[in-house]
Amino acid sequence: MTSADQRDHLLALAQRCERTGRPDRNLDADIYEALGFTVRRKPTTLLAPRTPPGGIYQHGSLWKAIGKISAEIDVAVGVIREKAPDWNWSLQSVATEQQTYEALVAGCSGQGALASLALCAALLKAFARSRSEQAPTQAES
Repeated sequence: MTSADQRDHLLALAQRCERTGRPDRNLDADIYEALGFTVRRKPTTLLAPRTPPGGIYQHGSLWKAIGKISAEIDVAVGVIREKAPDWNWSLQSVATEQQTYEALVAGCSGQGALASLALCAALLKAFARSRSEQAPTQAES
């Protein structure tokens, strides 16, 4: 996947986060993959009670259950701290007819029906921007 394709994929995922009104385990897996985690999804044909619902991701030499990044703010914050520890982030509630949230990650904003979705959208946009800034440097070398 080219740098432009990666950027477009990250922005499309951010848009999914902003448009959906609820958490989604497939979206969780897609976000983890887009952020560079190696993901194995739960096969729909082999539904075993011990297999985590969203699948698993590789963390060092271990495989861990995919966190509910689209549902739980603690998981989203944990991923930010792991993948971009030097990035600043903020989150606020926006009072409208429908309660929404706005997040800011490394200067990129995202909105969502849930705080976790807003944070994911902003994080994905920030990753897309960082990839597009890195692209010229990689092409020169």
